[in-house]
Amino acid sequence: MSLISVAELAAALDDPDLRIADVRWSLAAPAAGRAAYAAAHLPGAVFVDLETVLTAPVGPGRHPLPDPAAFAAALAALGIGRGHRVVAYDDAGGTVAARLWWMLDALGQAGAAVLDGGTEAWQAAGQPVTAAVPAFAAAEPVPTPGAGSAWPRTIDRVTLAARLGGVTILDARARERYRGDVEPIDRIAGHIPTARSLPTTALLAPSGRFLAADALVARFAAAGVDTAAPARGDAALVARAAGPVVVLQQRIINRQAHMIHPPTCNAFYIIGRDKSLEMSMVISRILRDPTAKVDANFQGTLVHGNGPLDFLGIV
Repeated sequence: MSLISVAELAAALDDPDLRIADVRWSLAAPAAGRAAYAAAHLPGAVFVDLETVLTAPVGPGRHPLPDPAAFAAALAALGIGRGHRVVAYDDAGGTVAARLWWMLDALGQAGAAVLDGGTEAWQAAGQPVTAAVPAFAAAEPVPTPGAGSAWPRTIDRVTLAARLGGVTILDARARERYRGDVEPIDRIAGHIPTARSLPTTALLAPSGRFLAADALVARFAAAGVDTAAPARGDAALVARAAGPVVVLQQRIINRQAHMIHPPTCNAFYIIGRDKSLEMSMVISRILRDPTAKVDANFQGTLVHGNGPLDFLGIV
């Protein structure tokens, strides 16, 4: 399961294997998420800091992925580990929570999910919040390839750059940033050559929840992603975001996504060949992104680069 509804999560609060992760964070105010958690959070939730748990202390650009083993150890210290059913939530349309989801999913942790609609949907449904901080014993770490190993489903920027023109690239930022009309973050405005625009906001309903599967599929199709045709060899889809990547699998398209690394301020999504054809709707959203109704297993590969031109080594 990649998405979980408020009702489903509320019904599972007493599950001893459930771990709820509050991943609220904002680029404009990085400390705001922890402050919001201290004021009120979902019952049983622990705060998972994007800056220290989901990001390496040093590395290229903004928020590079941490060492897999270090990430697993940091989660274990919070009481999140092997065998736990993890639900992550935020107050940003799932864009931050999805980073934790993607990382757990990439390491093979079954059952990880993102709360559809986040804190807004939870409170709108009249569900309780609390300021009490749970005290979980340290857990057995989630299995990883080992210290110093590369993340599964990742691809480096050099490799991606060499494949431009042979992959479909989706830019999930706001359209004005895609066009280069404004650029509040990166040094150079614009987008990666051949990229197509598909803003993350296009994947959400006014309620802040993800659109229905058919609507997501339609959005992907409109962006030029063939959700019906089987994946072809090297054919891949790369989606670009302005931060963590969100890939939510829920039965839809036949593609395997890979993360591009090392990351910097932008994340890219690759949907490539999938070996296990399975009805699988995927909602792809990294810190901004999109799709719906088809045979396929769409998983995510993340890519990061400083900016459209930095990515190509122009600056």
